[in-house]
Amino acid sequence: MPQLHHETHDVVILGGGHNGLTAAAYLARAGLSVLLLERDEHLGGAAVSAEAFEGVDARLSRYSYLVSLLPQRIIDDLGLDVRLIRRRYSSYTPDPRDPQRGLLVDVEADAAAARDAFARVGAEPDATAWDAFYADTERVAEALFPTLTEPLPTRAEARALVGDERIWRDFVEQPLGRTIDARFADDLVRGVVATDGLIGTFTDLDDPALDANRCFLYHVIGGGTGDWDVPVGGMGAVSGELVRAAREAGAALVIGAEVLAVDPEGHVRYRHGGAVHEASAPALLANVAPAVLDRLIEAHRTDAATSRSATVAPRDQHPFTHDTALQVPPVVRERLRRLAAPEGAQVKVNLLLTRLPRLRDTTVAPEAAFAGTFHINELASQLDAAFATAARGGIPSPIPCEIYCHTLSDPSILAPELAAPSAGSGSTGAHTLTVFGLHVPHRLLERFGNDDLRARLQDAVLASLDSVLAEPIEAVIATDAAGRPCIETKTTLDLEEALRMPGGNIFHGPLSWPWAEDDVPLVTPAERWGVATRHPRILLCGSGAVRGGAVSGIGGHNAAMAVLEASVG
Repeated sequence: MPQLHHETHDVVILGGGHNGLTAAAYLARAGLSVLLLERDEHLGGAAVSAEAFEGVDARLSRYSYLVSLLPQRIIDDLGLDVRLIRRRYSSYTPDPRDPQRGLLVDVEADAAAARDAFARVGAEPDATAWDAFYADTERVAEALFPTLTEPLPTRAEARALVGDERIWRDFVEQPLGRTIDARFADDLVRGVVATDGLIGTFTDLDDPALDANRCFLYHVIGGGTGDWDVPVGGMGAVSGELVRAAREAGAALVIGAEVLAVDPEGHVRYRHGGAVHEASAPALLANVAPAVLDRLIEAHRTDAATSRSATVAPRDQHPFTHDTALQVPPVVRERLRRLAAPEGAQVKVNLLLTRLPRLRDTTVAPEAAFAGTFHINELASQLDAAFATAARGGIPSPIPCEIYCHTLSDPSILAPELAAPSAGSGSTGAHTLTVFGLHVPHRLLERFGNDDLRARLQDAVLASLDSVLAEPIEAVIATDAAGRPCIETKTTLDLEEALRMPGGNIFHGPLSWPWAEDDVPLVTPAERWGVATRHPRILLCGSGAVRGGAVSGIGGHNAAMAVLEASVG
């Protein structure tokens, strides 16, 4: 690639995650000159597939792993060849009170079979409550999901779209824990429902701050149904299609480009190919966490101060010496406060197995149990205890876990010789497991070093798994080319270092409601689309945007729409 000096573009995008790629594709298709800068030597951010184990031809969705919030509108607009597989089984939850039984939620089951499934764990009355509860979430999904790729509705407008005051109260105005307790009787059922409010979010279900409610909302509105699907080819296939769309549209995608400083007046300094370059544009799109953006702006200010002390030059003669003093809108100020110190609260464990393990519950086949979300030690009471333990600085025991088996839906991520069972062995063939452990906040690193914490969490996850299996999980873990177990554990600090997610927060900070408060002015295109920062030239286009979070492309789409609206205006 030729050496870059100072370049001028219509838009410069900081970060090549899936949202940055989405924005690049939209803007380049609109005829704008787009430069995207990515620090890593690959594109896709957290939505990538990787061969995690040496000498093993298995491409795991290393970080992000399921798709729900990616709108069909984005797939159609950009001509993405993305195939998603709908899972028949919603979830399986072994009962920690008696692991020889469990709740299997089969979305294709008739009413009688569904009641029988709940009766097996002593929760038959909750079968009816389950249907009514998720009919309510579907109503919310149908009302709100289409708004995610439109200018922000106000709270009053969103409330009117939902149209039912009881539903609005249950999911928006009172703590999620109170709603779940009022509608379900059984500890196990309450826990299964509650987990959607705790993924990547360290909170108590009864906290009046309602962080669990916001997390829950995003987990149940995807696609207007709340379904979570398996991407064929892994998450890398999704990002790969976005890369193709952006490049074919004419966007310049530069990898190995580390952004060093950002001037709010529209200038970016970055290192690439052993040299430092500058680029400028009327609009900068930040596909990085807001806290990272703040650091890059501060780096510019430090550089500018150093430059001024060396030579006093007129302010308008140097592109990196313009300070911006603006009135910060209240909605932006509040988000800045909440985003100042993001904290993740999960551990991610990837495994490759020689076959699926046997369950203590012999009435459910492993192929069914692992085909949906496999909940382990997630009674509502266990979730409460785990939160309390972690809040005191301890590691929960047992650690609540959610497990996904990509290969039961899509064996294409494995080499044929791995996916096929051995002749006459009775084996199901190799399978991947992705384990997501809850309630292990970033603050635990203050007590444990990262290596120690990683080892402790890995042991805790394996022990949690073993509590519901008829055999040790270690007995079916495959080995890599060097004979090492195929297991990879990522702490919040590992995510921070690999993906520049401060505190390992997978949402880049606390999630927001997908609407604007009624008293918030929505004057500029960036404010109307929920992508504003305190700096008019800089827009958020990632998970830190008002409707960011998860693999959705929504942050990138909305930032692109704001840029295009502003250019027309």
